[in-house]
Amino acid sequence: MLKFVDVARDMPEKRAPNLRTEDFGEIYREFAAEKAAEQAGRCSQCGVPYCQTHCPLHNNIPDWLRLTAEGRLQEAYEVSQATNTFPEICGRICPQDRLCEGNCVIEQSGHGTVTIGSVEKYLTDLAWENGWVKPIKPATERPESVGIIGAGPGGLAAADVLRRQGVQVTVYDRYDRAGGLLTYGIPGFKLEKDVVMKRNEQLAKGGVEFVLNCAVGEDISFDAIRGKHDAVLIATGVYKTRDLVAPGSDADGVVDAIDFLTVSNRKSFGDSVPEFDSGELNAKGKRVVVIGGGDTAMDCVRTSIRQDAASVKCLYRRDRDNMPGSQREVANAEEEGVEFVWLTAPKGFEGDDAVTGVEVSKMRLGAPDATGRRSPEEIEGAEYIEEADLVIKALGFSPEDLPKLWGVEGLEVTRWGTVRADVTTGKTSLDGVYAAGDIVRGASLVVWAIRDGRDAAEAILEYLSGAAAVAAE
Repeated sequence: MLKFVDVARDMPEKRAPNLRTEDFGEIYREFAAEKAAEQAGRCSQCGVPYCQTHCPLHNNIPDWLRLTAEGRLQEAYEVSQATNTFPEICGRICPQDRLCEGNCVIEQSGHGTVTIGSVEKYLTDLAWENGWVKPIKPATERPESVGIIGAGPGGLAAADVLRRQGVQVTVYDRYDRAGGLLTYGIPGFKLEKDVVMKRNEQLAKGGVEFVLNCAVGEDISFDAIRGKHDAVLIATGVYKTRDLVAPGSDADGVVDAIDFLTVSNRKSFGDSVPEFDSGELNAKGKRVVVIGGGDTAMDCVRTSIRQDAASVKCLYRRDRDNMPGSQREVANAEEEGVEFVWLTAPKGFEGDDAVTGVEVSKMRLGAPDATGRRSPEEIEGAEYIEEADLVIKALGFSPEDLPKLWGVEGLEVTRWGTVRADVTTGKTSLDGVYAAGDIVRGASLVVWAIRDGRDAAEAILEYLSGAAAVAAE
């Protein structure tokens, strides 16, 4: 329990920047068994595990770290996946520096956090290699069916929970592959796509039916889905890019982050992608400017580097200490050649037909706002032009207007456009209709979508059981 005093924190080896920027492979290598045991053994097994408290899924982290340190690896995996549908994904893309690792007790004492994410990744990759990840085989089949709209992390997590209880599950999604942002939003250097495809295949083999290339409101109506199933879960996520209202923002070469990342990921799958091949959504040889400071912006700048951009700069209106993105991702981006231009905000775009530059205003930090973060203020007369051939807007995402898009009445939304749903169950204003993930809480983390999907699935099971009991009477 005191190993952390003598054993230093150690991360898996990271591929050299000049090598990793040549491809879209993950940048961290695997722990060896001995190193995983050593690092897991640094856990102090504290009486109040803040790592578990600050994990949205409340994973029993100390227990599976102890089992890993003792070499009981299959047991460790089983404990880790008991509360987490996709531990191999969370081990890769969760911002552990803001969640479990950032709240580790020994980190607070100055000894360096336990490398929880890397151990979780090691365990789950080992589980797949050794066949510890079991197929979904419900003990009994139930007659009730649930339709899930959206094949992202929230929808897939709910599908997993429901199928294990024997419920018939159909997942509808607008894309040609399941996974949502796991498939098309997050680049391969953070999450290699075979990891996601294995889970999709497991769900399909376990009896989950996928209806892909299916846009609700166009290819099928919401009412038709609702009429076909005993309950419906809305897990569409938020895909509408927040716009930047500024002169010249409609010029060629000013693009949305989701379009840029989707095209890049499709290319990695080997798809035919005209927008990439034409150069429209390809950073090769271009001066790239990314606007934003979140994780999506980090994905864009690092993708641009791998596409062999001439230069890549990231504009953010606050300073490094006040940016929302993972500090680990910022460090990785800087190693790979990205230049961060702090305390800057765009005012407009130069260029007649295509963008040639961004008019940038320098900023300073003023008084704290309602969230406690210091508000950026423009410095008068401190504008300049940042030359650019491709500008990527990574300003966050907003929900689509689902009631209007789907032509459904009675589905209540909040003033932000998210679906109004019970915070615990996900129950909406429509009977038998639930919602989970970003479409309820707004753009957030994958781990929160998984938590919401699991919670909604449990609530749906209670609803189905109640409906069955009423029918039996």
